[in-house]
Amino acid sequence: MDISLVGISHKTAPVAVREHFAFAPEELPPLLARLGEQHAGVAVLSTCNRTEVYINDRRTVHDPRPVIALLSALKGDAPMEGAPFFALTGKDAAAHLFRVAAGIESMVVGESEILGQVRGAFTAATAAGTHTPALSRLFHTAIRVGRKARSQTAIGRYPVSVSSTAVALARDTLGDLNGKTVLVIGAGEAGKLTAGNIAGTGVARMLVTSRNAERTLALAESLGGEAVLFEQRAHAMRDADILISSTSSQEFVIDASMARDAMQGRGARPMLMIDIAVPRDVDPAVREVPGVHLYDIDELQSVAERNLHLRRQEIVAAERIVEEDAARYIDWLRAHDVLPTVAALRERAEVLRVAEVERTLAKLALSDTDRKRIDAMTSALVKKLLHGPIRALKDPAEGQRYVEAVREMFALDTRQPDEDEE
Repeated sequence: MDISLVGISHKTAPVAVREHFAFAPEELPPLLARLGEQHAGVAVLSTCNRTEVYINDRRTVHDPRPVIALLSALKGDAPMEGAPFFALTGKDAAAHLFRVAAGIESMVVGESEILGQVRGAFTAATAAGTHTPALSRLFHTAIRVGRKARSQTAIGRYPVSVSSTAVALARDTLGDLNGKTVLVIGAGEAGKLTAGNIAGTGVARMLVTSRNAERTLALAESLGGEAVLFEQRAHAMRDADILISSTSSQEFVIDASMARDAMQGRGARPMLMIDIAVPRDVDPAVREVPGVHLYDIDELQSVAERNLHLRRQEIVAAERIVEEDAARYIDWLRAHDVLPTVAALRERAEVLRVAEVERTLAKLALSDTDRKRIDAMTSALVKKLLHGPIRALKDPAEGQRYVEAVREMFALDTRQPDEDEE
């Protein structure tokens, strides 16, 4: 039995092809059922950036065309240039999944969402009944590798999105965010995302304002905050520790005089302004106001890019973890593959031994003690005779080549154990 992989990713296929072959959770059961008719075990990992079919079967899958044909049968043909699908086998296939789980293969290196997606892929295979002990071991090891990569390296430690960078800057500037007040100006998607991330840090109060009263109220309710009239934004700034602005205004909505008024009577309490609007919402002159820390979208992206560079530097360390666990998995897979042969060989030898001992003892008048001694002696002899062959069968590097010969020589029944026996 071996592990094979057929798939596409953002590294091999354009978005048009990836989205064509993306399978929503409700589409996985029929796909897994069809694949399960052709292979002993299958699992499918499908996200916006990849669709990968992991196959556990006696024969290695080198040609991706049958899998592509099945995907096309369910999704329809897609215009493809070149060869966007790739195929990997054995250790390469296992290492690829481990790299995916570790965030090495992600479009944003080190992102954490992929771990849940890997877990979901195997959950779907289990529900469809297309899992095998080898796939179970593969996916559980992948999840463990993903966690290990993030705990033992810094591949996921630095914020690389605008919203997560904003949260990091807030903590760096203000320290503990518990008890802080946030003012959100604008109800656009970028502002929503950033405000939502900061809302989850334990801030005490969320104030929301925009020119559209209906959207202001909707965003305030979604954040568990309070709606403020747009004309009252300067007054609301007096309470704010963090200001997030993301409007579509062609003019500044916050100027230096508003910032100076807001800082009156605050003592040493600083204010962080995060301007993610294009054109900018906050007049750059606000930087001159004592106690105000202003970051615009370019500065946030610069920090995010620097952090992404730091994450990429951790890839080498994460790759070492992947390589070690991939090697261990393949050793386990090879040993697991010969277990039925080893078990059948032992059973065959034991059946023959017991039969011969019973036939011999039936002709001899021996005491129970002598009978037990003969039984123990023959059992030890069989174990010693089988020790060398079994050790050769279990050898990770060479054992597989002896399996067929042993099966044929001893006429062994080597049916695979059931899942519950794993």
